[in-house]
Amino acid sequence: MLAAMKVGVVRESKPGERRVALIPQTLAALGKAGLDVVVEAGAGAEAGFLDAAFEEKGATIAPRSDVLGSAEVLCTVNGPAPGELRSGQTVIGFFDPLSKPGDIQALADAGVTALSMELIPRITRAQVMDALSSQANIAGYKAVVMAAETLPRMFPMFMTAAGTVQPAKVFVIGAGVAGLQAIATAKRLGAKVEAYDVRPAVAEQVESLGGKFVELDLDTGGAEDKGGYAKAQGEEFYKRQRELMAEVVARNDVCITTAAIPGRKSPLLVIEDAVKRMAPGSVIVDMASERGGNCELTKHGETIVAHDVTILGPDNLPSTVPYHASQMYSKNISSLLLHLVEDGALKFDTEDEITAGTLLCRDGAVVHERVKGLLAPKGE
Repeated sequence: MLAAMKVGVVRESKPGERRVALIPQTLAALGKAGLDVVVEAGAGAEAGFLDAAFEEKGATIAPRSDVLGSAEVLCTVNGPAPGELRSGQTVIGFFDPLSKPGDIQALADAGVTALSMELIPRITRAQVMDALSSQANIAGYKAVVMAAETLPRMFPMFMTAAGTVQPAKVFVIGAGVAGLQAIATAKRLGAKVEAYDVRPAVAEQVESLGGKFVELDLDTGGAEDKGGYAKAQGEEFYKRQRELMAEVVARNDVCITTAAIPGRKSPLLVIEDAVKRMAPGSVIVDMASERGGNCELTKHGETIVAHDVTILGPDNLPSTVPYHASQMYSKNISSLLLHLVEDGALKFDTEDEITAGTLLCRDGAVVHERVKGLLAPKGE
């Protein structure tokens, strides 16, 4: 009888990362599929999942070297250091392949098979695997909580004997998953919410959450790609957009920006002049800070004050809510893993849209067409 395929989970090595790729509650489904799970000691501790809970659900707890040495498949959030992987091993996680194609080439050169959680196709049967959406939900929620904590006023309206407290005004830029969650959270806290997106089709979703959709006098034809993401626009478009948006930013107490384009620098949407026009004590939470930010003054990973406005450039917001971020991500990654497993072994059917969409490299070569295109010398 063949030994069960080993699936490994290690403690994340990226600074500040508190999530874990699999949680104990996910292990039963993997066991039914004939998989053995081995977990590095303490891998889930920062997210609230202790070794005893993993053992109770059938996992083996082992030192990092043993996990890396025995696992045929590694489930990760950000992937271990390249030097820790061995030829023939498969690793699943976030790799930022459209921004760092050279890292994928290095994995291919090392003989590693890698699958990207960022590139899960946006199709109905892959929704349960959509890690970008699950983590963006958490980020949108946490961005509003941070804004509420920073703003020197309350979000809801209060009518008291001491007078009426007017509700805070919140402007959300970008109505993707993170933006919609930010709208919903701000409304639950009692704020008056406005939102803008370059895709007019999302207006109904904004309004269904109680927000007011802001319309700008812009030509937004072709603003959405096949995956439902916003497409990059020309500089003239962004210039006009910034001018019109400055008026909306100025009349709000909080501005939360979420506009990010996969593999591209974040579009500049909030210029310094717009910040100057905000009331003293106002707050900007720039969720796109990792890729340069939507606000001209944002500093990634820092909180600064400019023109009496506090600007937050948070890093890795999902990691600040590690318990539920790990819970959701574990469902995402285990669903992809189970999709790939057949008779207790991995099967890579490149005719399958999910497999083809996520498979980055295999058998010593980069196989994902978009990543290959980024690696090709200019002119090819």
